[in-house]
Amino acid sequence: MFALPDLPYDHAALEPVISRATMHLHHEKHHQTYLDTVNRLLSEAARSPASLEDVVREAAGDTASKILFNNAAQAWNHSFFWAAMSPRGPAPSGALAAAIDRDFGSLTSLKARFVDDGAAHFGSGWIWLAAEGGAVKVMSTHDGDDLLTHSGLTPLLACDLWEHAYYLDHKNDRKAYLSAWFDALPNWTLARQQYDAAQGEGEAWLHPAPIAQNQGTAARTAR
Repeated sequence: MFALPDLPYDHAALEPVISRATMHLHHEKHHQTYLDTVNRLLSEAARSPASLEDVVREAAGDTASKILFNNAAQAWNHSFFWAAMSPRGPAPSGALAAAIDRDFGSLTSLKARFVDDGAAHFGSGWIWLAAEGGAVKVMSTHDGDDLLTHSGLTPLLACDLWEHAYYLDHKNDRKAYLSAWFDALPNWTLARQQYDAAQGEGEAWLHPAPIAQNQGTAARTAR
């Protein structure tokens, strides 16, 4: 089974952009529910996958596995989202910084594209900074879709566009949320590592592996 990953920072660490209340609701309610559903569906099917990435990829495009895909992809997206934020992260550096300057002109121009595309995205979903080979691009996906099923793309950053991610703090002003998020919270260290992995240097981020049933029960009880 897949356990809810701990946050890499305190629930209040991302304030004022994302409040403690939002983080508790988002992490312990929304994210936990996705994982609970994944674990239930896998148990009913007597499946013990090696990774959540395998679950997402195998369920993609299979109409009979649509519910499993939606929940597994959302579980993966949220875990990556937590990792893709840092309250005190450094600016972009290395090859990633050079690629941003080449493909967008500047970090300021990248922010404008990221914020505008995310604000214009209709409905729920995600806005991504991704590497396609050496190129850096901004793209969005709808609902639970992520980049695992898009060949040749490596996620560098992700920001949640579902209303539960920002409504308590920013009401319906998604653009203000995205602008504040981009200024304060991207984990550029992770983004650089992901970009390097896309160039064949190092390994890309992976969701924590599944744990034994008794370990999962103990973790839930402790929480």
